[in-house]
Amino acid sequence: MAKKPKKQQSGGTPATVALTAAGTPFTVHSYEHDPSHPSYGEEAAEAMGVSPDRVFKTLVADVDGRLTVAVVPVAGQLDLKALAAAAGGKRATMADPALAERTTGYVRGGISPLGQRKKLRTVIDASAGAHATICVSAGRRGLEVELSAQDLAALTDAVLAPIGRA
Repeated sequence: MAKKPKKQQSGGTPATVALTAAGTPFTVHSYEHDPSHPSYGEEAAEAMGVSPDRVFKTLVADVDGRLTVAVVPVAGQLDLKALAAAAGGKRATMADPALAERTTGYVRGGISPLGQRKKLRTVIDASAGAHATICVSAGRRGLEVELSAQDLAALTDAVLAPIGRA
């Protein structure tokens, strides 16, 4: 008998629904999003009282014509050359924001590496492995999930590689 697809839980996001369905331990952190804050990631770290090196942003890049998710600390930047190498490509550029939103099903500033509309190749910065847990977007501005980097990598079929820079 085929399994029925799970409906999104009330108040949940595709990311939290995916985590729950997988039985992965996680903690949700909610805060009031300030639209005037210059950085979504830094705002999240400040609001949660978490070190910025444990809060990771989700960026969508184009690696040789294939959309790829990069998960890097909010305190740093994405190294596009390193991402291309980690993804087995030659050249990476940032993806068109509208295309990233359509493909993932999330809005900019709330793109989660989890529960995306279309599963994309994912690379997580190797620094994530230095922490017991990290925080990533839960799929909406003002909502983060905290989980282990190993669980995030397993759920997204990601590789860990040094793709961030200070």
